Amino acid sequence: MRQPTDQAIQAAEATFKAHAGIMRTAEALAAGIHRRTLYGMRDEGLIEQLSRGVFHLASSPLPSQPDIVAVAERVPAGVICLVSALDFHGVTTQIPGAVDIALPTDVKAPRVSYPPLHVYHMSGAAMSEGVEEHILGRTTVRVFGLAKTIADCFKFRNTVGVNVAVEALQEAVRSRRISVSEVAHYARLVRVARVMRPYLESLQ
Repeated sequence: MRQPTDQAIQAAEATFKAHAGIMRTAEALAAGIHRRTLYGMRDEGLIEQLSRGVFHLASSPLPSQPDIVAVAERVPAGVICLVSALDFHGVTTQIPGAVDIALPTDVKAPRVSYPPLHVYHMSGAAMSEGVEEHILGRTTVRVFGLAKTIADCFKFRNTVGVNVAVEALQEAVRSRRISVSEVAHYARLVRVARVMRPYLESLQ
């Protein structure tokens, strides 16, 4: 394959910088970067592949949470949840081994080789309520708010671990990041009010 010219690479680098250093393949092609230039830059190490079809300009600083950014770019319908959301909000000592993401029940789980995903299907208000949007670089990351996340951790306690859920609840309430009433609202929403009641009462 013919190598891209220096001029083409410089133009592509400028386009990446205008997009905060991260672009999807389709986005790059639509912006005028030739496929030969894109893959030539990848082969030369000028851009790095965060996930299939998501590239990062090597000379630009990585976003603070590159795995979450890569997933947000690949799966825009998803919402970061459970341990990944706890980590995003800074209230867990757990190190996520995969990105936890919630999807509507009618959306098929995507095939993503990297980063690894744990997909949870939710429906109705459990999927739509408590969603926050944060901007990392230029990427919009949808993540459940802290109170909703903690209620979900109790809902999925057999997967997450009840100790993880309790630790996050205690830290979030004691640091005044959330109130007991906020968590109680989401506990009712996801039908774990009875399970959470003794833990919430101990914090009042």
